[in-house]
Amino acid sequence: MIGTVRHHDFMMKHLADRAEASAYLNAVAEDGDIKFLLEAIRDVVEAQGGVGELAKKTKLSRTSLYKTLSATGNPEIGTLDAILAVYGIRIGFFPIGLKGSHHRQSAPDTAGAAAHSQPR
Repeated sequence: MIGTVRHHDFMMKHLADRAEASAYLNAVAEDGDIKFLLEAIRDVVEAQGGVGELAKKTKLSRTSLYKTLSATGNPEIGTLDAILAVYGIRIGFFPIGLKGSHHRQSAPDTAGAAAHSQPR
């Protein structure tokens, strides 16, 4: 008999990886529903150590974070950016392709570009 793994356990294992967490958040964000995006961010937070650890790293209260990431939360972009930065993930905007195309393209590798755009 083949062993099985609970879906939750599988998700937590994979969302502990920054690249997989980023891909997951991008996929959920493509649907355009903030409620599902906040749920996905909660999944990443859980996989990365939980709200308590996040509160310590962001200097935000646990209560504030729970409220922000709740299904009825209405977080500011700066708050989401601060939360995701803890995990080495950032919010970005990318072109969606050719005119008339509704398919999204994967995010370009901007690591090198950021180094060149720093003020001197």
